[in-house]
Amino acid sequence: MRTAAVHAAAGTLLLTTLAAAPAGSTTDAPSASAAASASGAASASNTAEARGTAVAAARAASEGIEFGRCPDAQDLPGSIRCGTVRVPLDYARPDGAQIRLTVSRVRATGKDPANSKRKVPRQGALVHNPGGPGASGMHFPLIGLLPQWKRIAAAYDLVGYAPRGVGRSAPLSCQDPGTFLDGPTQAPVHPSEAYKKKRIAQAKAYARGCAERAGDRLRHYTSLNNARDLDVLRAALGERRLTFVGASYGTYFGALYATLFPGHVRRMVFDSAVDPDPAQIWYRNNLDQSAAFEGRWADFREWAARHHGVYGLGDTPLKVQRSYEKVRARLAEKPAGGKVGPGQLQAALLEAGYYDDFWPHRAHALSAYLKGDPQPLIDQAEQHPEAAVEEENARAVYLAVECNDAPWPTDWAVWDRDNTRLARRAPFETWDNVWTNLPCAYWRAPRQRPLDVRAGAGELPPTLILAAERDAATPYAGALELHRRLAGAVLVTERDAGTHGIAGGPNACVNGHMEAYLLEGRVPGRSASCKAHPEPRPRTAAGPPEGTTPAGKAVPVRPAP
Repeated sequence: MRTAAVHAAAGTLLLTTLAAAPAGSTTDAPSASAAASASGAASASNTAEARGTAVAAARAASEGIEFGRCPDAQDLPGSIRCGTVRVPLDYARPDGAQIRLTVSRVRATGKDPANSKRKVPRQGALVHNPGGPGASGMHFPLIGLLPQWKRIAAAYDLVGYAPRGVGRSAPLSCQDPGTFLDGPTQAPVHPSEAYKKKRIAQAKAYARGCAERAGDRLRHYTSLNNARDLDVLRAALGERRLTFVGASYGTYFGALYATLFPGHVRRMVFDSAVDPDPAQIWYRNNLDQSAAFEGRWADFREWAARHHGVYGLGDTPLKVQRSYEKVRARLAEKPAGGKVGPGQLQAALLEAGYYDDFWPHRAHALSAYLKGDPQPLIDQAEQHPEAAVEEENARAVYLAVECNDAPWPTDWAVWDRDNTRLARRAPFETWDNVWTNLPCAYWRAPRQRPLDVRAGAGELPPTLILAAERDAATPYAGALELHRRLAGAVLVTERDAGTHGIAGGPNACVNGHMEAYLLEGRVPGRSASCKAHPEPRPRTAAGPPEGTTPAGKAVPVRPAP
């Protein structure tokens, strides 16, 4: 399942019973009962890992983290300090091979932003993960510069890190980054059999490349290990209990953390929650994501139609769709600037499905292209060779984690059947989502059974779930499911909105609930609602999306294909 990043990303609402539980899935993917029964076996088999985590955490608490100047390659300002924490590659062997995770931090300011003379008591470290899998949180401490985060930055050290496999944290690679960006590419909505065969061959080659390049290390890139790493990081920071904000995929391994280490939780914010039901991880979550993006694509087209006077794309959603298809067809014949084909266009428009502040940017590019100026579209959609290493690394980690986490259908006929059905009513993103995840059908590392995320009454302190009702990357049903599974959790819903990652965004109501929770431990009743933030204003220029920051977006549960 994928979510979106500011630098390059994008990423399943509910399907009908037929699509959500595809025919033959009892043998092709885990049923709910099978996954639930497997969770007990998983718990028993994880005894060695539990002991190993305790050993690694005790060692990290003793060693701490030596923070200093960040490496130049991190491209971080001097106000941020960096260090590393040592974790076992395999928690069943805590004294075996070790890897180092890079960590970034800005100390709590201790000053009330409304009154600089008033001191604010420090509450410890606030650790953040932006999602992915495959995204780095190293830039997170910069978020304390934004007005909506300054009260939190006064009380907490802001801590980001690169999870295992990401960036400088024992980086994973599955193919030569020089061959990774192969644009311009096609993106057929209803692919031919010949095209499907081509993509199957590419998926097999990618899975083979992961196995050959990573060897036996490949099996250790999992969500469970990400949760264990988080506990070692907690200990290394000198925190008895963890305060954590996880966005998108970060909510999933945050929920695993809450299940594995309930006594180590202080406060946890789950922003745009992945559905943690073991039967959903990850094949069915991706089906649901593809279905949900169809609704979010409709939201964009309705908005563009209301602003036909600005963009000229059509005064109805259907006419906007036709304008988009006209652009696709022209790019298929002649890529813009020799760089942007239908595949690059699709990736750019998918970002608009994540964040509505991209809507004016993308609408302007479509409008300008149809009027004879391709440059705005090229600027927004072209691939950049200098980013190839980072993007290939993100995709490698994304696939390693999700393919390792759970069983996937291994018969192409299952993928073809389920997604052909789905594409009839949700064509916008369905097949591109398939090509992103298809290497999991041919994966060469052992598959795990997902842990059954649960917390009974009194096992956890109150936790906070934030969700937008029309979020496509992590459909709202996931927030409802996580709410049901964690006793004492409180759900705050942004109604009739679909931006992915709403913590610290433009909605003052949502931010008020998060501040009250993180700063005072206060939560509303079992659930609360906020009105949607205002829609973006139409603009005739192609400047950067409003409100975007390097640290301010949740990252998809999958990178863009």
